[in-house]
Amino acid sequence: MKYNVLILGASYGSLFGTKLSLAGHRVSLVCTRPTAELINRDGTVVRFPIKGRDSLLDIASGQLPGTLSAATPDAVDPDRFDLIVLAMQEAQYASPGVRDLMPRIARAGVPCLAIMNMPPLPYLRRIPSLALPANTNSLECCYADARVWDAFDPALMTLASPDPQAFRPPGQPKNVLQVGLPTNFKAARFAADAPTALLRGLEQDIEAARFDGIEVPVKLKVHGSLFVPLAKWPMLIAGNYRCIRRDDMVSIKETVLVNPVQSRAIYDWVWQLCTRLGASDADMVPFEKYARAAEGLAKPSSAARTLFAGAEHIERVDCLIHRIASQLGLQADVLDEIVALVDERLARNRANANSL
Repeated sequence: MKYNVLILGASYGSLFGTKLSLAGHRVSLVCTRPTAELINRDGTVVRFPIKGRDSLLDIASGQLPGTLSAATPDAVDPDRFDLIVLAMQEAQYASPGVRDLMPRIARAGVPCLAIMNMPPLPYLRRIPSLALPANTNSLECCYADARVWDAFDPALMTLASPDPQAFRPPGQPKNVLQVGLPTNFKAARFAADAPTALLRGLEQDIEAARFDGIEVPVKLKVHGSLFVPLAKWPMLIAGNYRCIRRDDMVSIKETVLVNPVQSRAIYDWVWQLCTRLGASDADMVPFEKYARAAEGLAKPSSAARTLFAGAEHIERVDCLIHRIASQLGLQADVLDEIVALVDERLARNRANANSL
């Protein structure tokens, strides 16, 4: 069966959209008007590293058996879609246009797959230890606009960790994306069987798809555990957010590998927090595997780069974990320092923006 899939976010979203279109599905990306016009005119190109091949494999959307188009938020009718994928950073859902689209998506009652580091609040409400309103209400301050998520049904919201690393190559237009780390999207099942079956169908279609006979990396893997997507949390705190210094930023590689003992300590601390929430050790990723991946992460994290570019909002997974830890009676000096540094830099960015 071929599905209609709406993906919010044309940058990172074009990676997942390409995989779906390669499997024959119909994809529509939500983006700004100039980017939508570019994609509708020229399509997208995603560059994949292929094992055993020296050069990258360029996959243009126009060569695929499915379709891939783009639209602005105001032009989207959510009722037309079988699945909606939320593939933007958390703060972008509060941006003009997208902010108005979100309640329309919620009212449509379409299953939503969030490919985000920052779990949407409706997903957190599926976790038994966070399900009480008092628990999730205390986390709202970590979101750019928590009201964006008010109308969503937790049963129709699931989460995948954005483990694959992709970036726009320097000097390339906005319809070109390059995959740097070709890992898989690890998604939790939905609360209900029907949308889970849809997700597993997409998993099988992506697995079976080939491009000119070539198996293309970056698959969708659907898991029964709610906590598999949270395996990214130790990585984010040990690497992505520790890139942030008071006056500068460093690469994830340097952050993790200069002092691996310290990195492992905070990694294990966040791991234990996840197990307190209900995760099993089997849901998590061993530090050794993450440290090997970090060897290839020669740039600061996107959170760090965005922060030092003057952003007034970034994804606050650090804040989220800090507040959840407080609910559980846990504390870590390293996390306290991270949250303070991000708070300080964001306050500085907002003050600079207000002075203009």
